[in-house]
Amino acid sequence: MVARVRRAIVVVVSTRAAAGTTRDLTGPVIAAWLAQRGFVADEPVVVPDGGAVTDALGAALAAAPDVIVTTGGTGVSPDDRTPEQVAPLLDVQLPGLIEEIRRRGAQTVPTALLTRGVAGFIGDAFVITLPGSPGGVRDGLDVLDPVLEHVLAQRSGSAAGAHRER
Repeated sequence: MVARVRRAIVVVVSTRAAAGTTRDLTGPVIAAWLAQRGFVADEPVVVPDGGAVTDALGAALAAAPDVIVTTGGTGVSPDDRTPEQVAPLLDVQLPGLIEEIRRRGAQTVPTALLTRGVAGFIGDAFVITLPGSPGGVRDGLDVLDPVLEHVLAQRSGSAAGAHRER
């Protein structure tokens, strides 16, 4: 039996990185993390804040990935609009993931409470919007690590009855 290729797409939302005036430090970290977990993840797509996020998300969804991770655009700056562009597309929301990312981040950086990310499913694709900071990404990946496989299995129906006893 041939194993199904699991695809992941990383979208970096940064006006400065898209313009080439700064180097993105988060997208490659996320792509490497996904690859270590068996996902095929191409180079991150870098787009400016705003409407380009919707276009990048549409292109990502057309590729039918298992996972889409965005980084950036989740703060309170006037051009931070990633949550507003992703949230309306979510069929299922998983707010607990973002709550835990905020909680962990706030233990060391109080401004982590300002992240407005979203997580959930668009169809069968798991989508999460992580902060654009290296620390926020690290917190996000730490939160995802123990639950990503389960949430994907549960969504596909293969883990429907597999609940842990407390």
